[in-house]
Amino acid sequence: MPNGPASRLDAENRTERDKDIHDFASRHLQGENQDLYEEMMLTVCRLARDGCSRGDVKLLHKALAELRYGFRVFAPYRETRKISIFGSSRTPEHHPDYKAAVEFARRMGDAGWMVITGAGDGIMKAGHGGAGREASFGVAIRLPFEQKTNEIIAADQKLVNFRYFFTRKLMFLKEASAIALFPGGFGTQDEGFEALTLVQTGKAPLIPIVMIEQTGGTYWPQWRAYVAAELLRCGMIGEPDMGLFKLTDSVDAAVQHVLQFYRVFHSSRYVNDDLVLRIRRPLPDATLTRLNDQFARLILAAGRIEQTDPLPEEQGELPALKRIRLRLDKKNIGHLRRMIDVINLEPAPAV
Repeated sequence: MPNGPASRLDAENRTERDKDIHDFASRHLQGENQDLYEEMMLTVCRLARDGCSRGDVKLLHKALAELRYGFRVFAPYRETRKISIFGSSRTPEHHPDYKAAVEFARRMGDAGWMVITGAGDGIMKAGHGGAGREASFGVAIRLPFEQKTNEIIAADQKLVNFRYFFTRKLMFLKEASAIALFPGGFGTQDEGFEALTLVQTGKAPLIPIVMIEQTGGTYWPQWRAYVAAELLRCGMIGEPDMGLFKLTDSVDAAVQHVLQFYRVFHSSRYVNDDLVLRIRRPLPDATLTRLNDQFARLILAAGRIEQTDPLPEEQGELPALKRIRLRLDKKNIGHLRRMIDVINLEPAPAV
């Protein structure tokens, strides 16, 4: 790397620029995220220095604007669990899958959940119809054909229109505590595989992913047969990955699958290199021993599965909840899902 007068001048210019950005942020962007806003401003300065094309800068600008608006729309409902519902926009209202989607969304709404759909017709409209306008979000995409906003969510303040699929899909996953998929076309397959990929690789938190259709339907069983025959058999995924999703033709079973996942388990986050599972009530010592005996060798990169109080790094998040702390081997998310299922079977304490 050059180290002459020119490089020293560049360093001085960078130092002056960084100071200007810091001074601006100190005056106008105060708060716990000031450091991140400063980094974003530095990134913009570097984009200008790199000489990005106008098209690239437009893409970044519009994507950031879309995400900012989406964050603002969802922010007042941060504490309410939501489920993203996917499926074909072409499913007619008389179809059994449509009726199942209405009933599923209604049942989730009765359980206190809100629903997120793509805001179009078919299964998306069914999700909004079951949950009702007040408990619905629309995450729409601008397309040259086929997609239009259904009348249930049209003009609602909880409708967000996206230009880009990648920003829209980020919002679907970021805001959801569960995913429900009904039969659909390329878009449904894309959204289902993306959700599975993000969960399997640890890029998204573990959430229940349930695939539903009419009684006796063949759509999801044939999909699972393909996954088993071509992906699992050939070693492209592992057998525990087959437990990251559930197939059912029963609305009752689908609702139960989602709600059971949060019976004892509450949420998760990483603290440094450790995964922290928040749980609604403490686990007995015998259960913790059983978890170590059954899962430690399958999911840990080092150490043991431990129960702790909230960690100082969590900055007061959910202080009433106990924690399960572990050093996760991220190649074994499927086994982690099985451990959470065991935790959720823990009997309620005697009154």
